[in-house]
Formats: sequence, structure tokens, C-alpha cells
Amino acid sequence: MIRLEHLHKRYGHLQAVDDLTLEIPSGELFCFLGPNGAGKTTSIKMMTGLVKPDEGRIELAGVDAGKESVRARSQLGYIPDMPFLYDRLTPFEFLQFTGELYGMTPASVKEKIPRMLETFGMVERAHTLNRDLSHGMRQRIIYAASLLHEPKVLLVDEPFIGLDPHSIRLIKDLLREHTRRGMTVLMTTHILAIAEEIGDRIGIMDQGKLVACGTLEELKAASPESGKLEDLFLSLTLR
Repeated sequence: MIRLEHLHKRYGHLQAVDDLTLEIPSGELFCFLGPNGAGKTTSIKMMTGLVKPDEGRIELAGVDAGKESVRARSQLGYIPDMPFLYDRLTPFEFLQFTGELYGMTPASVKEKIPRMLETFGMVERAHTLNRDLSHGMRQRIIYAASLLHEPKVLLVDEPFIGLDPHSIRLIKDLLREHTRRGMTVLMTTHILAIAEEIGDRIGIMDQGKLVACGTLEELKAASPESGKLEDLFLSLTLR
């Protein structure tokens, strides 16, 4: 579960996030839409602890992130829009390193790494240096590392950039599977069709504000002339 209460973040004269209040229950895949600079990534970074909110409260999996930051982050998986891998590690070594960071036992890490490598089709590349992997392969390793410790909340920022159709299908199926098992997923995307396809609910941000939120049917009903999410999105975000 994710609960955000009256989040604010300002950079100088720019109000990046303006009074964001939102609750996403367990087992829901929530899609954040919005133009560049709308506040989506800043909102996610506040949840991860990379950015400190000026005001407001963040709760992740029932834990107050402001009061128990380490415990809250231990329940979290995060996939940024520009993921980083240590180039001189292999996928296997990177997953070992990640498991140790999250305090997993050696036995648990040893058990789960082969399953993750198989899930993401990386068994044959397990001992290839990360620097020699394609963008899509590197992205798969980031997903494997983020899910290794079985987080209750997953934050995904623009997950489909530069991926081939096979990788996109894999990630979509994976996100659906984990939400069915009770994980809370918050995903940003610029691809409206994907949000329509996999989002249980969709939120639209513009200029730091959440300007619309609901199921696809509810949002389409808010655009009565065409009944299209695209038209609603453009009407709310065009300047």
C-alpha cells in the first residue's frame, strides 16, 4: 500500500509537486501520466528517499517513511528511468550484491538468483560483464534486482524505454502477476495505450498537481465528447 498525504516539493520558484494526496491499495497497478516536468518522477523520488519532501507524509506498506525510513525502504523496489549497473560486475554478481544490501541471508540469495535469471531469460548471460549487455538486458537485470527481496511496493519510472516487444511483454506480464499476488505497483509512462491496457487506475499530473484520477472507464466518462483517454489527457495538460 502507498499513502501520500499533502506532499509538496519546491525547487526555487518551481512548485514541482503541489499538495499531492493519493492512496494506492495492495494489489493495484497504478499508472501515472503527465507531460515532462509534471512532477511524476519527483513524486517517486520522494517515496524512495532520494528527495526529501518540503511538506507532507509518505507511508509505504504501512510504515511511515518519515519516521522509519530504513524500514520503509526495505519494503520497496525501485526501477528508475535511467538505471545504473556496475559495469565490471556480472548479472550474477550484481544480484548477489543487491541481496546483501537488503540483508537477505546467503541461503535465500543462493536460492533466488537462479530463479530470477531464468524468469528474465538471463541464464546464458549470468556471467557476462554488465558493460557488454544490451540496454534491454541491463533493464532486465534491474528488474530482477528490484524484485529479488520480494518487496511489497514497486515503483517503476518509464519502464518501457528502449525495450524490444519481447521485453515489453515480459515486463507487462510480470507487473500483472505481482499485483495479483498483492504487490502495490506505481508506474509512470508516456504511453497512454499501455496505461489503458494494464492500469487498474490512472492518475494524470500536470504542473505538480494530480488533475485527474480514476479507472479507465471513469476517466473516459470525463471526456464525454469522444470517450477517449487521449482527449482527456490533452485537454488537461495542454498549455
